[in-house]
This record gives sequence, structure tokens and C-alpha cells, in this order.
Amino acid sequence: MNEDIILELVNVNKMFDDSDSYAVENINLKVKKGEFVTLLGPSGCGKTTTLRMIGGFEIPTSGKILLNGKDISDLPPNKRPLNTVFQRYALFHHLDVYDNIAFGLRVKRIPYQIKDKKGNLVTKYRKYTKDEIDNKVMHALKMVDLEEFEGRSVNKLSGGQQQRVAIARAIVNEPEILLLDEPLGALDLKMRKEMQLELKEMHKKLGITFIYVTHDQEEALTMSDSIVVMNDGCIQQIGSPTDIYNEPKNAFVADFIGESNIYVGTMVNKKKVKFLGAIWDCVDDFDINEKVDIVVRPEDIVIDPKAKGEVKGILTNKIFKGIHYQYTCMIGKNEVTIQSTIDYEINKMVSISIEPDLIQIMEREYNSNTYQDGYIDRDNNVVFANACFECDITQLLKGSFINEDGYLVSKENKIYDLNDADVIVDVDFNDIEISDNLEDAIITGNIIQIIWKGDHYQVIVRTEDEEDFIVNSEYTWNENDIVSVNIKKENIKLKLKGDISKYEI
Repeated sequence: MNEDIILELVNVNKMFDDSDSYAVENINLKVKKGEFVTLLGPSGCGKTTTLRMIGGFEIPTSGKILLNGKDISDLPPNKRPLNTVFQRYALFHHLDVYDNIAFGLRVKRIPYQIKDKKGNLVTKYRKYTKDEIDNKVMHALKMVDLEEFEGRSVNKLSGGQQQRVAIARAIVNEPEILLLDEPLGALDLKMRKEMQLELKEMHKKLGITFIYVTHDQEEALTMSDSIVVMNDGCIQQIGSPTDIYNEPKNAFVADFIGESNIYVGTMVNKKKVKFLGAIWDCVDDFDINEKVDIVVRPEDIVIDPKAKGEVKGILTNKIFKGIHYQYTCMIGKNEVTIQSTIDYEINKMVSISIEPDLIQIMEREYNSNTYQDGYIDRDNNVVFANACFECDITQLLKGSFINEDGYLVSKENKIYDLNDADVIVDVDFNDIEISDNLEDAIITGNIIQIIWKGDHYQVIVRTEDEEDFIVNSEYTWNENDIVSVNIKKENIKLKLKGDISKYEI
């Protein structure tokens, strides 16, 4: 065990009894002593479940949680040298500030050793004395800058002051690790920003390990030594705020941390990539003809009003953000977000340029064919990859059906018009059929790659719009063959973007 590592999660999984999928899957994480670690991700990504397992409020389905090298996976919360600060603080409103902080100390029993009649050491337990409690409470109040508030009712404190009382109550027991579950979520924006800086200073004063949960990217970037980005119960990337922002490992991290322009590109030559209809120099090297994810930060794009840059487009929108202008530039059908301190006219033709080292290229992660820009048409078909396919929209709402007017109806009899609803489309590699019969084809493409996978071929079909379909096939094909792509209605999986309530009629 590395002496610097205070906490380690080893292959930790969590599945709840009422679910057939993992809430947290194969989490491996090491936390150093004194580190400020933030678990960051969208709602439902597993970050709070992970924190609750560390705190002992949930037991892992499998895997180990090690504290200073010892397995604490099955220990109850009160047996762990950890304390948790929750979003709602859970203060006792009938007690004043002092008594809220002292509460845990008054019920705590501390061990001491004496010799019995035979001279053997025996461990006994005692309560803290009144003076010991007083010293500890006053020290905790000093740490959170509330020295003269001990007699104040917690109901008369501001949200920020209540939050500091909750932290004082947690640190008064001198935990080895402080767990914070979105503790700033109940504060207004101004107070939240102030408390971010106060928490960071408090962490430096205390010198103990903080493990912090949030969905707020700015909070994570502001306070953390290390950020753990999570999605769908899995860790996507672990790194410093600078590494996470400047070198995201995949498109999800790039999209979630800060603003990003994300495109699908194609490597056309050594260190040359095609996206936005142009070929760009880059510093990353991938196989020629490989599809890749492209990430460009808005601040890394340079506007040339004389249209002498790499790609031409029209500035269609401008918003003043205080320290910069944010522009929307339409390049063909592609929308590009740009940040600049220069005030340009909109509805003008410009061009953009990007330095090679500012074009981040990442390997595409293929578990299935996923299309982020699908939408439902007026006939309840789904449009993606520039083609229209039959689908079953009732999968978007459990227990729903389609009425005679073509609207989706919930089991509570709420009616939804899903025309133009944005969806994510997912199709398994095994659920796409390709054929050399091009008659009546919904969409066709060229086979650009064939890989033997041991018991089948994995084929990539690319359409004229540069959309890819990855297909598992038992048959032999040749590169450059033109084939039709067919997908059965029941094999198209849909996920609605946003809340279905906005489509209610």
C-alpha cells in the first residue's frame, strides 16, 4: 500500500435490487492524503452512489473499499473515520450553533486503556468532558470563521453560514476524510461562488482529504486537485482540472467540461484530418481513413473578417459575455461556437482558422452505432444519418401507446406530439443488414473497411454524407463495394433528449 494513498476503490460495482443494470460499474480510484477530489458528472451518473458507498450508506455489490489499506466495505457509517456534509445540511433547528456542532461529541465514546487486576491492558470507553467538548467546538468554529456565532439559532443564519455550521459539525470529530454531497446546491449563484473559494481555503487549513460531489463543472475546476468525470456509472477520466479541460479523453468529457465544438472527422493523410468540409493540419496521428472525434474549444478559433482563413462561413449570432463575445458561425450545415474579444459584425461572410495543436483528435469509442442528431418526423419515423427509418416511439415512454391521431399517449392519458423531437439513436452492430440489392434501398454506402473478428467480419459502410454504419456480418465483402443498409423497426433503440414534458399537448 502506498503511504500517500488514504482511500482506494477496487473494482467496485453497485446494483440495486429493483434494477437490472449497474448504478456504478467497475470503479477503480485512488485518493491521496490531503487531496481535494471531485466526483463530477450529470444526474444519474453514479457519483452520489459512489460517495454513499465510501461513507457506508450503501454496500457495494462487489469490489472493495480500502481505507489506509484496510477493507471497510461492510463497516457501518459510524464505524468509519469519515464524516459527510449533505446538500440540505440536516441541522437540528431546535438547537443553537454550539449544540449542533457539539451533538456528535456528546454521544461519542472514546477508547482508553487500563490494566486489570492481572496486569493486562483492557480497553474501556468514556465520554468527552465538558471542557474537551468546548475546546473542540470552539476550534471548529474558528476553522469555519464563525467564532462569535455559537449562541445563534441556526434558523437565523444565512444559507452560507448554515453550510459552514454543517462543515464544522463534520470536522469537529476529526475525520480522516470529509465527504461533501453537493453542499452548495441550495445556495444562490453569488453565495455559491463565494463558498467555492471558502471551501478551498478551508481545505488548506484543515489539511484533511475532501471528496466532493457535484454536477457543476465550474465548481470542480475551481476547487479540485483532481477531478473524476463519471457517466453512466463508469469513470470516463481522472486528472487535474488543467488536464481534464485541455486533454479530454473522449467526446463526452470534452462536451461536459466547458464549452466545446465536437465533430466527427476523417483522417485523410498523415497528421491531416477532414472536418467542416476542409482538410486541416493536426499533431495527432491516426490510421488513414479512420473516423475520429474532433474537439475544438471556442476560444481556440480565430475569425478572419476578410475571409482568408481555412474555411468560410457566416456569423449568424453574437452575444456579449462580459469578457468576450460569443459568436455562432454557420459553415454549411455545421454550427461553430467561437469566443473572441473583438467585436465583429454579424450576417457577414468570414473565415476561421485553428492552429494544429489546438485541434484535439480522439479515437471514437464504438460499442454500437450511436447517432446523436436523430429526430422524430411527423409520421413517427426517426431520421438519422440523413435517412428516414421506421421505429417504435412507444419505447420513449414506458406503458405508452399511439392513438388514432398518431400522438403518443402515456398510461396516465397524457398526450404528446413528438414531431421534431430530438433523440439519440442506437443500433447494435448485429442488427444492421447490408445487401448488394440496391433497389428500394433507404440508404446506400461504400464499404471502406473490413476486419476479421475471429468468427465474423466487422464492416464499415460510409454513405456519401460521410455517415458510418458498423456492421457485423458472416459474409465476405470487398472494400469499395456499394451496399444498401437496412434496419428493422424493432432494432432501432431511441433515447429522448431532454424532458418529455415539453412535448405534452
